[in-house]
Amino acid sequence: MKRILVADDEMSIRLLYSEELREEGYEVLTAANGREALEIVEKEPLNLIILDIKMPEMSGIEVLRQIKEKHPNLPVLLSSAYSEYKQDFGTWASEEYLVKSSDLEDLKTAVRKHLKD
Repeated sequence: MKRILVADDEMSIRLLYSEELREEGYEVLTAANGREALEIVEKEPLNLIILDIKMPEMSGIEVLRQIKEKHPNLPVLLSSAYSEYKQDFGTWASEEYLVKSSDLEDLKTAVRKHLKD
């Protein structure tokens, strides 16, 4: 079973993404902030990460940079309510940039694409 980490400071988003992705047949771990996400990345084997950009303590862009330094082949999908971050050079290391929406079809399509399901 493919393992996905969902890192978002909003509990409602973590719950929604977890539920939807579990229904798709994935095992889902969650993190409430960037530091927690990095701890999980170091301890758990993962196949993909969905990472919020605006989080307290450490931005998703900083977390992305640290993940890619140690795990360059681990796919990371950035998820944000703000489309303007797409122009930030720091986001370009991610495999996809998704704007949060109540319709999760784009998210699920991106996950399938990067896990080659």
